[in-house]
Amino acid sequence: MPLGDSITADTCYPKFLAQEFTAKGHTNYQFVGTVLNNQSCNSAPNVQTEGHGGYLVTFLTTNTPSRTGLGTLNELTTWAAEKPDIVLMHYGTNDVWSSVKSADIVSAYLFVINQFRSQNPNVIFFVSKIISMNPSGCGNCTSGVAALDALVTPDWASANSTPTSPIYIVDQSATISTSTDTADGVHPNPAGAQKMADVAYAAVAATNYF
Repeated sequence: MPLGDSITADTCYPKFLAQEFTAKGHTNYQFVGTVLNNQSCNSAPNVQTEGHGGYLVTFLTTNTPSRTGLGTLNELTTWAAEKPDIVLMHYGTNDVWSSVKSADIVSAYLFVINQFRSQNPNVIFFVSKIISMNPSGCGNCTSGVAALDALVTPDWASANSTPTSPIYIVDQSATISTSTDTADGVHPNPAGAQKMADVAYAAVAATNYF
């Protein structure tokens, strides 16, 4: 399950990742989720995700106040009930853009992970250090991404793993250039999406889960 915001929902990254899995001999898998990623991506196949544009990971921890369309606990519960074996999470871009504290974002990551574990105690999580962003009008975004990524470390992953549900880090922090690999300083263009897919593929393939 690719899980995240518009970078998962509205770019070629998930499609290129699936294409790379298949091209490199990993065929015993299926991407799951309620959202169809059907971008025009150089003939890469469409895939299902739980990518939701505009969502904040910190909004997934509660239903109060109501934040329909931006993320709710009810929605998270529905996604977790799909019981994926592996979750590829790239979340937090909108939280950083909204000046949410890095510690609160990481706390939300653990809340999300535990919701999935309550449905499948064997779920494997790949948590991304999020890609750089430098959108117009967000002077603090670059430093906010750096602060968040500094907390998402292998030590953090190890401390919050369980024997049946490990967490791995996907280091996307330096994957793309906001000036050449994005359309708007935030969302990867096809070149940036392919770079993201390459990094995610390497992280998953290194674990030998499939």
